[in-house]
Amino acid sequence: MENLIFGLVTSRRLGINNIPREICSYSCAYCQIGKAEIIQYQRMGYYDPDEILRQVELKLKRLNTEDYPEYITIVPDGEPTLDIHLNILIQKLKTFGIPVAIITNSSLINEESVQGALYNANYLSFKVDSVINNSWKKINKPHKSIKLNSILSGIENFAKSYRGVLVTESMLLKGINDNSMEIRLLANFIQTIHPAVAYIAIPTRPTAFENIIGADEFSVAYAYHEFKEKNINVEHLTGYEGNAFASSGNFTADILSITAVHPMRKDAVLALMAKTNETEEVLNGLLEQQLIQKLEFDNQDYYLRKFNKKK
Repeated sequence: MENLIFGLVTSRRLGINNIPREICSYSCAYCQIGKAEIIQYQRMGYYDPDEILRQVELKLKRLNTEDYPEYITIVPDGEPTLDIHLNILIQKLKTFGIPVAIITNSSLINEESVQGALYNANYLSFKVDSVINNSWKKINKPHKSIKLNSILSGIENFAKSYRGVLVTESMLLKGINDNSMEIRLLANFIQTIHPAVAYIAIPTRPTAFENIIGADEFSVAYAYHEFKEKNINVEHLTGYEGNAFASSGNFTADILSITAVHPMRKDAVLALMAKTNETEEVLNGLLEQQLIQKLEFDNQDYYLRKFNKKK
């Protein structure tokens, strides 16, 4: 059985992959994992929740006390709500006594079964990149069956009765959704759902599609101002998130699991390496074996898990 657990990442979250790589309802232009190979709308079963539970238990036993997670986060290579076993998985994970978080692109939130599952999560992050249909399609590249109006109404209805921590994340891209009209309309919508925090983001890692550039400082500052004017608690996600990746004691296993879903900057890799007294020879060996790949973004070297493409 493949490893379905990764991290801890810098947010002190233990990550869970409940969806096979590159299966998603979107193929976002800015995705850090790469283009979705299968864009799908129907929910399916992928992995046995009991196997995921077993892997989480083993991972927790190996962690040092100072590395214990604040959240168990379902944040796979694809969209987590595509998993038809999501409700069962959440309830099983909560037996560890650690809050469960889910990072979702919001695409299936209008479905009752998805809402029923998400109500059981302690923390939810909803993607809301645009409330304008053309921009949404350019940015998120959704499955043809998904409709933006259904997503927005689904989020609004869900937020009214959800009792956990709800946040939003909006990625601003230059020339697509960074103009004043887009930002005002986005702020108007987010105001209606009263998130604990609304995150304004720009790409901080390599993107799936070429020529995708984050909004400039003026647009990001304008968005911050607009959100504040509407009494939204807003924060930026516009810089490198740091190097505090936890170690299980096995550098090779750690870097392969983390970079499968979370590209790591070189200084983060070196910091993780130091925790296990490994050398760059091990890293170079992984590159030579084509288990990971190195690429440059914003004048920084990043390492990403290399997967064989499907024929």
